[in-house]
Amino acid sequence: MSLFSFLLDPANWLGTDGIWLRLGQHLLYTILAVVIAAVIGIPLGMIVGHSGRGNFLVVGSTNALRALPTLGFLVLVVLWLGTGLTPVMIPLVVLAIPPILTATVAGVQGADPDAVHAARALGMTPLQVLFGVEAPLAVPLIVSGLRSAVLQVVATATVAAYAAAGGLGRFVIDGQKAGVTGYSEMFTGALLVAVLAVLLDIILGGIGRGLAARNKPRGGRVSAPVTTVA
Repeated sequence: MSLFSFLLDPANWLGTDGIWLRLGQHLLYTILAVVIAAVIGIPLGMIVGHSGRGNFLVVGSTNALRALPTLGFLVLVVLWLGTGLTPVMIPLVVLAIPPILTATVAGVQGADPDAVHAARALGMTPLQVLFGVEAPLAVPLIVSGLRSAVLQVVATATVAAYAAAGGLGRFVIDGQKAGVTGYSEMFTGALLVAVLAVLLDIILGGIGRGLAARNKPRGGRVSAPVTTVA
């Protein structure tokens, strides 16, 4: 049996268990989790980065969240809340917050000091400095954090199948239950997860470059420290 037999069979693309539906579910889980994490992580990161207070809390909390085993956390949430979308979203959001939060803090704190001092010298309020100078200069790192979060969530969203939800993880679990005859189905699920991750990363990379070019001051070049977001 060819590993591509399940993927190349037109009958597997449509229907309630079809590839298109599972792909859409996986994409929905990813977008929803990252959007919720961004709503939490970006404002909090801006506050911490601008004020310089709470850095130790950010480092400690993000390390603690990263250390959580996603599958084990999912099982606990399912036992508590039952199956469905909410138990799936909670561990995925928890997974997505750390890279977004740390990237936002690093981006705001790494804003060009000359631009920040010039804004303050012009009499801009702290909020005006944050949203008019620091936040635009932090955009490349914020997008970098979003890219990292998306990659992690896309890969981990396969655990949604363990909570009786959908997504590409269903192909992996169902194929595993089928034994030898399910290898092609498992391969299809794993392959589509990888392809989806690459495509989303390319899209976000293009958006990040476009926003960075748009926010770059005319006639000058903004220097910022290079920060790697895990």
